[in-house]
Amino acid sequence: MPDSELELKSHRIWLSNVEVRKPKVKRKWHVKGVRRLIVMLMVHVLAMFAPFNFNWGAFWVAVVLHVLTGMLGVTLSFHRNLTHRSCQLVKWLEYLFAYFGCLALQGDPIGWVRTHRYHHKFTDTKRDPHSPLEGFWYSHINWIFDTTVLAEKRCGSCIVKDLEIQKFYKFMRSTYLLHHIALGLLLYRLGGFPYVVWGMGVRTACSFHATFSVNSVCHVWGNQAWNTGDLSKNNWWVALLTGGEGWHNNHHAFEYSARHGLEWWQVDLTYYTIKLLEAIGLAKDVKLPTLAHIQRMSINK
Repeated sequence: MPDSELELKSHRIWLSNVEVRKPKVKRKWHVKGVRRLIVMLMVHVLAMFAPFNFNWGAFWVAVVLHVLTGMLGVTLSFHRNLTHRSCQLVKWLEYLFAYFGCLALQGDPIGWVRTHRYHHKFTDTKRDPHSPLEGFWYSHINWIFDTTVLAEKRCGSCIVKDLEIQKFYKFMRSTYLLHHIALGLLLYRLGGFPYVVWGMGVRTACSFHATFSVNSVCHVWGNQAWNTGDLSKNNWWVALLTGGEGWHNNHHAFEYSARHGLEWWQVDLTYYTIKLLEAIGLAKDVKLPTLAHIQRMSINK
C-alpha cells in the first residue's frame, strides 16, 4: 500500500528530539514471529520465579553465563569480530566465542550478523531493521516479532557470505535450539530448578534488554560526538551494562574499530579483553580509528 494511503502517526519520543512517523498498520503475524514471542514470554516468566529460587550458586551461574554469552559471545564475537571484523581471533577461539553467543538466545551467528550489517548499511532509514523512527518499543523489542517486514528489509544482496561458507556457522544455524535445551538440562542437573531460573531466565532476560537498549536507548538518549548523519548516541549507562557497546555514536563513526570507548574515561571492557587476547597471541589485526578518519568525522571541523 502506498504511503499516501496510510494513516500516519506522529509523536516525539519523551525527552528526545526523535520524531516518530510511522504508518498505522496491523501487524501481519508469521509462525516465526509467534515462536519468537513464545520464547520471549517463557524467558520472562521463568525470571519471575527468581525471588523464590535464590541461592548464591544460582546467582553466580547467572553472572558467569552473562559474561560468557553476553560480553564474550554477543559483544566480542557476534558484534566486533564477526559483524565488523574489527579484530581477528585464532579460529578455535572464534568458534568458541561464537558458540557462547548462540547461548545468549539472540539468534545464530548468521542471522544476528545479517541483521546488524543491514542496520549499519541503512541506519535510521526505512530499511533499518530496528530504528526508533518507527517507535521506541519497536526499536527495542517489537521488531523481533515482525518477521515478515524484517525479511523484506533484509532482502537483496548476500551480506553474510563470509559466514555462510563456513560449516561451523551452518551447523549452528541448523541445530540452534538444541544447544539451549542441552544447557537447560545441564543446569538442572547441576543445581535443579534454581539454576534453570537464574541461568536461563534471569540471565537471558537481562542480556536481552541490555543488548536491546543499544538499538533503542542509544538511538534516542545520549550525546553525539561525531558527524555520523544518523541518530546514534553515546550513553554511559548502556556502556556499563553491555561491556562498552553504549558508546554507540563512536561505533557508528568508526564501525570497524575494536575500541568503542575512545576517550580514556569511556569504560570499554570488551576492548580491554581484546587487548588482553592480543597480548597473549590469541587476537591480531586489532583495528582502531585512523587520524584522517577522526578528522573527517569530527563534529567541530
